[in-house]
Amino acid sequence: MSMGETTQYFVVRKKAVPEVLLKVVEAKRLLESEKVMTIQDAVDAVGISRSSFYKYKDDIFQFHDNSQGTTLTLTFQMDDEPGILSDVLKIIAEYHANILTIHQSIPINGIASLSLSIQVLQTTGDVSKMLEQVEQKQGVHHVKILAKE
Repeated sequence: MSMGETTQYFVVRKKAVPEVLLKVVEAKRLLESEKVMTIQDAVDAVGISRSSFYKYKDDIFQFHDNSQGTTLTLTFQMDDEPGILSDVLKIIAEYHANILTIHQSIPINGIASLSLSIQVLQTTGDVSKMLEQVEQKQGVHHVKILAKE
C-alpha cells in the first residue's frame, strides 16, 4: 500500500470469495480452536501452501467474528404488506441483535424503503445467517449493508 492510500473494506458473499481465501479462514479457525498446533498442520489440513496462508492471513476474517459490538446499518426494500416489518424485526431479535433505529419511507407503488441500524452484541448469533434469513423473507428485496461502525 502506498503512502496516502487508505484501507478499503468490502462485504462479499461467500460464494464470490476465492477458495484459497476460505481455506485461509478455515486454517485460522483450526489454529484458534487449537485443533491443530502449528501453521504447517493447519495448511496441510485445509490443503493450501504456507505462503498462501501468510499472504492472506491478515486480510480475511469471518464477518461475524469482526462485527461483535459494532453497529450495522442495513437498507432494503419491502412490499407494503402487513406483518413484513414485524417478521424482519423478529428475525433480528431471534439472533439477539439490538435494534437502534428504524426508518421507513412512505411506500410508493407498494414498495417501502427501509433502513435499520442494529447493534451486534457478544450474544448475537451469526450475522451472515441473520442477513440471509432477512433476505429470504417473502416480500423483502435487495438487502444491503450500508455501513459498519
